[in-house]
Amino acid sequence: MPTPIAGRSTSVRAAIAIAVLAGMALLVGLVWLMTEEGPTPPEAATMVLSETDFGQLDGWEADDHAQALAAMRQSCKILKRVPADRALRGDPQLGMTAGDLHPVCDLAEKTADQDAKTFFENAFIPFHVRNGSENTGLMTGYYEPEMKGSRTKSEAYPASVLARPDNLVMVELGDFRDSLRGQRIAGHVENGRLRPFADRTQIVEGALDEEGLELIWLPSAIDAFFLEIQGSGRVVLQDGPDAGQVIRLSYAGQNGHPYTAIGRPLIDRGHIPREEMSMAAIRTWLENNPDEAQEVMNLNASFVFFTELVVEHPELGPPGAQSALLTPHRSIAVDRKHHALGLPFWFELPSASAASPDGPIRRLMMAQDTGGAIRGPVRADYFAGVGEQAGDIAGQMQDRGSLTMLLPHAVAERARKITW
Repeated sequence: MPTPIAGRSTSVRAAIAIAVLAGMALLVGLVWLMTEEGPTPPEAATMVLSETDFGQLDGWEADDHAQALAAMRQSCKILKRVPADRALRGDPQLGMTAGDLHPVCDLAEKTADQDAKTFFENAFIPFHVRNGSENTGLMTGYYEPEMKGSRTKSEAYPASVLARPDNLVMVELGDFRDSLRGQRIAGHVENGRLRPFADRTQIVEGALDEEGLELIWLPSAIDAFFLEIQGSGRVVLQDGPDAGQVIRLSYAGQNGHPYTAIGRPLIDRGHIPREEMSMAAIRTWLENNPDEAQEVMNLNASFVFFTELVVEHPELGPPGAQSALLTPHRSIAVDRKHHALGLPFWFELPSASAASPDGPIRRLMMAQDTGGAIRGPVRADYFAGVGEQAGDIAGQMQDRGSLTMLLPHAVAERARKITW
């Protein structure tokens, strides 16, 4: 995992690391997040698995399995550190533990790239995923933006990105009640009780100004807002002794207030026609209407905090919820209520899309991330990579596709005994 270098206390850096390892995810699902349309509500989602074989996976023979194997090795770096008896999240009926994946990780490390296809065929059994009777679900995209920034505030860089406050407490409710799996709250402790944290409007108006939380300064509040949407970004420092250095700002926490999409009020107010709604359209409107932009952004009470990480592998993305570095076009975010991170998935979009304008996407991906908008068993967010081109791809992805989960043999045996 990249090394945190922000100048915070050791205890805070530890808390941030724990938050990342606990799977506090990137905020993803671009167009859906902006319009609040798409996935089946979690309470209506029922995962159904049906065994298939690799010969039934359209496009399997043509895929570059070595790329998927490289992405899997990133997951295995994390999984090998987890005790074998540690339960993994996902459908509790499967009862997956880290030990279920340790043997395939051992084999993955020894497998030559030219043998990657044979490795996956021998180590896993494919199971098609349905949501009840639905074979397809919403597939969206996300990316890691790259922008200019500074370590000091100036007229050119007036908008701050904040580190996680010392008193922010984030709680995974599923750690306390199985019925609350996948739900989180956050706040601060006051007189022994967890109370709501400051919302976006309060933070923008100065609620945290005396805390010294500023990590980096960006050209505009709109840049900072879109950084929060992605949950991670690269910043090219423009001045001072570090000029030219590329750093990564990675998700470190959230204030606990629910996410409110700003796309819908922009449609309702007549600012953007519904058929033209996109990330680019929202950003253009905000930039062209500076007097109203902050009020619209404040409609989203959610606020994200960051930590600074070293960019050790520029070809890879940020650490996802699993803490594995994301691989462009080979990593997806899934719903951890249904799926364990570190599993391979056969990902299919049956028609041309932003990520593949010449035809369908059919490729082996690794589940390495999750997110607030990723809900349901047939629901994934496709990591498109870094920078403007990746953003163009991610911002346009909103298609229905299918998922096939690859299970290690021991887990597959358990799956066969379940009445789905």
